[in-house]
Formats: sequence, structure tokens, C-alpha cells
Amino acid sequence: MLRLSAVSVTFIFVVAAAFTIGAVQIPLIDIGQDLLSRFPGIGLESPLSDIQADILYQIRLPRIVLGALVGASLAVSGSAYQGAFHNPLADPYLLGVAAGAGLGATLVLIASTGTPHLVTLIAFGGAIGAVIATVVIARNVGSNPVALILAGIAVAAFLTSLQTFILFTNSDAIEAVFVWIIGGVSTQGWTEVLSILPFLVVCGVVLVLQRRSLDILRVGDAEAQALGASPAKIRAVSIGAATLLTAAVVSVSGLLAFVGLVVPHMVRIAFGYSYRIVVPLSMVFGAAFLISLDSVARASSLPVGVLTGLLGAPIFVLILLKGRS
Repeated sequence: MLRLSAVSVTFIFVVAAAFTIGAVQIPLIDIGQDLLSRFPGIGLESPLSDIQADILYQIRLPRIVLGALVGASLAVSGSAYQGAFHNPLADPYLLGVAAGAGLGATLVLIASTGTPHLVTLIAFGGAIGAVIATVVIARNVGSNPVALILAGIAVAAFLTSLQTFILFTNSDAIEAVFVWIIGGVSTQGWTEVLSILPFLVVCGVVLVLQRRSLDILRVGDAEAQALGASPAKIRAVSIGAATLLTAAVVSVSGLLAFVGLVVPHMVRIAFGYSYRIVVPLSMVFGAAFLISLDSVARASSLPVGVLTGLLGAPIFVLILLKGRS
């Protein structure tokens, strides 16, 4: 109970701090007073100007919510992949999701006719197409999880090479594609939030309901079958939900490395290895993790995708060293 209280307090603190960061300074006490003034019967007057209110509710709040959704989605997908494959190095981009989304976005940006909504749509289609190709190849190779991983690596390598070739022959579009690939959670309204929220609600609920089944897989397939569970069904549902969720997120945010890989490990270190705890808390930690990094990104004018790599890689190395010791 004490740890859960600490998690809740930390998350609230991260969100509150994120509201105050930006080119226009808005004191936290003024934000709190404005929120209270919106409740009928309290009788408080908002200290914010119309411009400050627009910045707060049309720019900062959507960005914070989007960061929370993206971070939670990548983290919970990562925990599901790690449980389904019984591999602590599995991450949300394992089945070619990132490569497919990147290729789709590249094609639209090179055409120079793509609106942000079209980029998102085609990137999502590319991610799903890559996963379908991976599954088809894996089914013709074998039925074990290793075949799926190897097929994903092959599909990702092919699509990445194809993307590189396309960029090589269209050098004028490299900057636009690079900005998308590097990742971010910037938004000019609530469109991006509304586009991925249904995926997180549906797929997130599925993954949370699967957490006990993922615990069963930890004892091995033979033992799981003896307990009356179906390892193949558990993997299919978990991987399907995690992949659909990742595809939706990547189509909006671009590629944010290490979030889905590192956050579940951080949860395990703090709270234990049971997926009954790891899966739901990965969502909370993932949201707080990305909101924090995006706040630093806004203060330093660095892309948040750069920060996830700069911070995520050392953290992951420390986790590996701790596991070895």
C-alpha cells in the first residue's frame, strides 16, 4: 500500500510540474485556482488571462495527455511482449511495427501531399501490414515464439532497407521523414489524443485482463497446459492487443525508443516479477516516464525521442548489470 501511494503521489507531482513548463510561465497555484473556479458553487475567480487559459487547455493539457497515453501504451505493450515471449528483451517494435510505420510515413511525406492525418493513417496501415507479413512468414516456419521473433527481424530489416532506398532517391524529403522518425508527442489540439484513446482503452483492458495468464506462462508451456491454460491462445491475444496498440501509438508519435523496454523492468525491480502487478503499473510508470521526459524536452527544446534514447539506454544497461549481479 505504501508503494502504491508513492506511485500515485509521484504521478500527480509529474503531471503538476508538466503544467508549469513552457515558454509562457503559469504558476501552479494559479492553475489550481483556475481549476477550482470552474466548479459551480465555489465562487472563486480565475487569475488566468484568456491567452493563458488557451495555452493551458489547448496546448499543454493535450500534450500532457498525449504523452501519458503514448507512454502508458508503449510500456504496457512492452510488458505484454516480455510475458508472451518469455523474453525480457522483447519490446513493442519486435514484430516490425516501427519499420512498417516508418515506411508508410516516408511514402506519404515524400509525396508531399500528406496531411498529418494522412501520415497517421498510412503509418498505421504500414505497421499493421508489417505485422501481418511477420505472422504469415512465422506460420510457414514454425509455431514457436522464436520463429515469430526471427520473422519480425527479417521483415523489419527488409522494410528499413526499402525505406533507406526510397530516401536515398528522394533526398529532399529526408528532413521531414527524420523529424517524424525521431518521435515526439507535440500536438495542436485533441485530435491525436482522440485517435489513440480508443485503442488504449480496448487493448489496455485486454492486456490487464491477460495479466494472470501471462503469469501462468512463466512456469513454462507444459506446466501451463497441465493447469488447463492454452499458451498459444494467451500469446495470440496478448501479442495481438499489444501490436495493435503499438501500431496506433507509433502512427501518432513516431518512434520512441526504450520506453516499452525499460519501464517494465523498472516496475519489476520496484514491485516484483508478477505480471498481475507489472502490467497495470507499467501503464502508470510509462505515462509518468514520458510526461517527465517531454517536460524536459519542452524546457530544453530537444526532441523527446532523443531523450528517450539518451536516458533509456543507460538505464537499460544498469538493469542488465543488476540482473547479471
